[in-house]
Amino acid sequence: MKKIFLIALLLLPVCRLLAQEKGVQGVGPKISLYTHTGRGAVFAVGGYYRHCMSDAMRFEASLMIPCRSGASVDLGCEAHYLIGLTGRWSLYPLAGIGANDLGVWSFGVDLGAGCDYLIRRRWGISAQCRYRFQTARFVRDPIVFSVGTTFMF
Repeated sequence: MKKIFLIALLLLPVCRLLAQEKGVQGVGPKISLYTHTGRGAVFAVGGYYRHCMSDAMRFEASLMIPCRSGASVDLGCEAHYLIGLTGRWSLYPLAGIGANDLGVWSFGVDLGAGCDYLIRRRWGISAQCRYRFQTARFVRDPIVFSVGTTFMF
């Protein structure tokens, strides 16, 4: 893990930053799969809002509804540092906070990574994987896989 992080830091100046401009906003639907929850995988649907604070930094707020009885909502807020690989592809590490009710209310910290692909000028798709360190004592920390589409304005 240390080697991967060191290589990423060395390649960071080589990669050009994503060509999103400051002030660009985006909204879209998202589906997520919560694995390693201790009670089987949980599927969720919802949406998110993104706001670019600079060419390289954006924030994302999301609301997900888990499709399981006894679970109600997952709220999250993340920061993404965008690294453009080409004119259409970008990668980003993410860090954020969240609160969810996957059977028991819990707060947590998210760490992960994702990628974006620009389909058209205002349309894109994204995928991400994150690990949530939760405060609930008897609930496992989930690994969350997400896929979504974005309309930028």
